[in-house]
Parts: sequence; structure tokens; C-alpha cells
Amino acid sequence: MIDNEKYKILSKVNYPADIRQLDLTQLKILCSDLREYLIDTISEIGGHFGGGLGAVELTVAIHKVFDTPKDLVVWDTGHQAYPHKILTGRKEALKHIRKLNGISGFLKRNESEYDTFGAGHASTSISAALGMAVARDLKNETKKVIAVIGDGAMTGGMAYEAMNNCGFTKSNLIVVLNDNNMSIAPNVWQISNYFTEMIAHPDYNKFKGQIWDLTGKLDQFGDRLRKIAVRLENGIKAVVTPGMLFEALGFRYFGPVNGHNIHQLIKIFQQVKDMKGPILVHALTQKGKGYKPAEGDVQKLHASTPFDKLTGQAIKKSISLPSYTSIFGNALVEIVKDNPNVVGITGAMPDGTGLDILQKKFPRNYFDVGIAEEHAVTFAAGIATQGIIPVVAIYSTFLQRAIDQIIHDVCIQNLHVVFVLDRAGLVGADGPTHHGAFDLTYLRMIPGIVVMAPKDESELRDMVYTAIKYDKGPVAVRYPRGNALGVPLKNGFDLLEIGKAEIIQEGSDAVLLAVGSMVDYSIKAVKVLESIGINCELINMRFVKPLDTNLLDEVAARHSKIITLEENALTGGFGSGILEYFAENQYKNDILRIGLPDKFVDHGTQPELHHLVGIDPEGIANQIKVFCQHKDANQEVVI
Repeated sequence: MIDNEKYKILSKVNYPADIRQLDLTQLKILCSDLREYLIDTISEIGGHFGGGLGAVELTVAIHKVFDTPKDLVVWDTGHQAYPHKILTGRKEALKHIRKLNGISGFLKRNESEYDTFGAGHASTSISAALGMAVARDLKNETKKVIAVIGDGAMTGGMAYEAMNNCGFTKSNLIVVLNDNNMSIAPNVWQISNYFTEMIAHPDYNKFKGQIWDLTGKLDQFGDRLRKIAVRLENGIKAVVTPGMLFEALGFRYFGPVNGHNIHQLIKIFQQVKDMKGPILVHALTQKGKGYKPAEGDVQKLHASTPFDKLTGQAIKKSISLPSYTSIFGNALVEIVKDNPNVVGITGAMPDGTGLDILQKKFPRNYFDVGIAEEHAVTFAAGIATQGIIPVVAIYSTFLQRAIDQIIHDVCIQNLHVVFVLDRAGLVGADGPTHHGAFDLTYLRMIPGIVVMAPKDESELRDMVYTAIKYDKGPVAVRYPRGNALGVPLKNGFDLLEIGKAEIIQEGSDAVLLAVGSMVDYSIKAVKVLESIGINCELINMRFVKPLDTNLLDEVAARHSKIITLEENALTGGFGSGILEYFAENQYKNDILRIGLPDKFVDHGTQPELHHLVGIDPEGIANQIKVFCQHKDANQEVVI
């Protein structure tokens, strides 16, 4: 249970209705308690951190002024919503956030009535909130609708599409811009840089202060001058702030306001809550506010494993294997060193994709386009038309947002764009919004693209090299989240033959056609199967498209039983490709597909989730045992 002495006010607050009973002094203590509780909890268990610390006062003020859950609050992405979860009945549940059977690290409609819209990707809140506002109007209701969006999410074009539509519909809607000048990496939102510098400029504020002081000494005449000065200031702000941009989009603009001054926030929310039409409140905040290590390194503590509360340093694990991400990042640097016509492109995730290594070594060859995956892909297509080779490094789940651009702008024109998909398969604690469960499906259907997945880090290096050397069209390489396997890395790279698989071991009872992360699991499963008398051949298919059809023809001739293995949705994935080929060639082999089920998999550790859906070595062995021997599936193999 929460410590009543340590958290004097927070211990008494379970739901937003409790906040509305507090006075200003108690609200300030609540904000302090919230920060301390967040630091204490996340330092022990890990999770998204900096964004929530920066949104504490915003969260308290919103729940103080608005009648949630009747009034609807839509949080963009969810990184900033940990304080919201704490204040909406999930205080104790925070201790199990992102754990198997615990609460989600993002917003989730079936978790709480206060989570009005699920969000794991950025730039969605204004669109969703406008939809809610229009539905409210159609139902003749009076509830308020508030969208809270970070400035990082404002790099996504969807936010502006929504704002443009808001101006057209003129629905009553409040957008709160939580501007901490950071997304995950340093922000590339040029508008933010422009107006933050102008409003904070000492000459502007000195001039404003002098005019205000002077007019205050002139009685009634001074009051008239002050009104003129306010109109003048509004005119200046329309030129030097996004007030002009937001007004042009149909919003009434208020701000910037200190996002850590609870009194100011409550006052401005009370003033705008009953105004008509689209309203934008611009709040300046600090990511990691109130915790020195997070304030000093907002990227490092954006999302963290457990860390030392005093120093902010991660608690070291015994495993020292490099991550697949760093393997890719270092490989790309080696390639760029020899070929300066190769560039890397990220959508605001340099650290997450390994491109931070390229940024430091060859900054001229590095591009961060912000949280704008669609733009990233078409931007890469434009680069490719001029003979430069773009490597677009984006999480598998985020690349889903750009499927139209991949088809329309890259593949139809057969441009040499290399897609590198980190976090393919089940990613663990971030859950269904971040699982890379569909990339083999949505890429495999596109004509002309080459799709491959490495069995280990050495093969990943060779695949990246091969993809960049391949000049006949687009190529995609997908790999999992987490530490690599620890295989030795050779100097340099080997050029792989496109569409050529690799036989790892021979066998007589069945053949396993595995791709990517499932190769290592299959190696372990095959050993278990051997111990119970089932002798399997194992093939590392490497390529999902094109398939090694010559080898498949041989396999069809010598094996009656074939098992496909992939860490991707079975629907339309690698196994479906094998089925299609066998059907087209009228092969009559028995085929078992092992992969991700036709449902959204929740959050937990990767091993927990792999076991849950039956794609770990034990699950693979049990399914193959039943398939080969037609025995009771309940007679499990224990590893």
C-alpha cells in the first residue's frame, strides 16, 4: 500500500473527484507527491519516465477543472500519461505497469473509463478528439473534449490535418500543446524552435515589462494605454508566434503559459472551458521536471529499465551482449565509411534505431525527419531518384503508418530504398501498439520488393550490406528487439545471393522452414525433438520474398511434413507464402504453420509472450510432436 506519511495528499486521492476538493496549497503538494511517487516506482520497475514528470501539473489542472470522465481527455501517445493513470484509480497498479497481466504503459480503453482513446503512436489525439466532439454534437450533449498533444507529436502531419478539419467544423474542442521542446530525441519541429526563442527573448520581455510598468503609473490614461499595449502585443504575437499559424487553422490561441504553474494552468483552463469553437492552450514544460538526472538527459530517461534513484544510472544486468540495434548501427557506419552515397533516415528515433551512431560519425549522412514516417519514406524516394542510397530505419510497427508511401512512392517506381525494421515480432512491455507483428504480411504483398530476416547478428550485417549493394529495387530487412545471440562477427561483409536459403541440418521425419528469430528457437526445438525420436531437417530461409523455390521444390519431393516458423502474424505472412507456392504447384505435402495468432497479443516480457503464444522452443517442439505423431497435444515436451 502507498505510504500515507510520505505521500500526504496523494494517499488521499484515488480519483479526479478527490482532486476537485483540494485547495491550491494542497494541489501543489499533490504535484510534489506525484513526482516523488513516479520516481520511486519507475526507478524500481522501469518504464516511460521523463514525459510523465513534465506533465504532472498539466494532468492535475485538467482533472481539477474538467469533469472527467464525463468530460473526455485524449492523451497523445501515452508516454505523458503515467500521472493520469495514478490519479484515475491505478495508483497501486502502477507498480506492475508493462508487466504480464499488469496495466499498459499506454492508454487503453478497456483498462479505465478515463482512458478515452487508446494510443501508442504519436499525432493521433486531435483527430480522435475531434471525432468525439462531432459525436457529442450529433447527440446534443454538453461534455467538454480536450486533446493533450506533445510538441514532438506536432511533427506528424496527421496533427495538422486534424487541426485543419477542426477549423472547418468549428466544433467546441480544446487542444493543449504540451511543449517541452523534446519528443524522444531533440525535436525537429522548426516552429517550436522559432516561437520559443522569440517569446523567451530578453529584449521582447524587457520591452513588455517596461511598457507595463510605465502605464501602471498613469491612472486611467495608463489603463487605456495598457489596453492598446495588449492589442499591440497580440499583433506582435500573431507575427512572431504560432498564434498566426493556429489562428489560420481556425483556433483561438492562448499562451504560452508556464506548464509547471498549477495556479496559472487552472486559471487558463477555467477561462477557456466554456468558449466556443476550437481552442489551443500552449503550455511550456520541461521533460523530466523535478528529477535532476532526467532533466539533464531527457533521451536516456525517456523510457528506462530500473535505475538508481540517486544517480539515474541504469542498474546493470549481467548480460553484456550487444543489441541487434547497435549491430545494425555499427554496420551502417562501416558501409558509409566506404560509400558516402549511403544515408540514414530516422523518424525521431536515432537511439532506438541505432542511427545515433551514424549521426555522431557521419552527421552529413544522417537525417531525422521527426515523427513523420510517411514523409520519411517519400523523402527517401526522392533521394533515391538522384542516385543516393537511403536506409530508412523505422520500427516495424511505425512503418505501418507509411504503407501507402512504400507502395506508391517507392515500389511502383522501383526505387532503391532500403528499409530496416527494428522491433520486428513481439517487443515485450510496450504491448500490442508496438509489436512488429505484421511487417512480413504488409511487405510481402508488394510487387518487386525483397524481404529478408537474419537468423543472428552476423547475418544481419551481411543482409544490410547486401540490401545496400542490391540496385534492382527496394529491399527490407527486419530484425527483433533485444540482445543479439553472441555469435562471432567476422571482419567485413559477405554478399548474399538474393532468394537463396541455407540448410542448417538435415533430417528425415520433417523439415522446418524458419525465418529470422525463429531459426535460433528452431535449432533448440530440433534438439528436443531428436531426444524423443523425431529427426527434423532445418532450413534458414533468409528470404521471405523472393522464396528459394528451387529448394522448396526439393523439399516438397523428399518430405511429406513441412513446418513453417515466423515471428509474424500467420495471416498473410511467410507461412502463407509457402502455402501459396505449394498450392500453385499442386504439391500435396502436409504443412503446419507456426507463428503469431490472429489476435492482438498483450504486454509482458518477450520470453513470457513467446511462451504464451507457443513460439518458444518448448511450444515449437510440442506442436511439431503432435503434427508428426498425431498424439495428444496435452502430452507436452518439457525443456
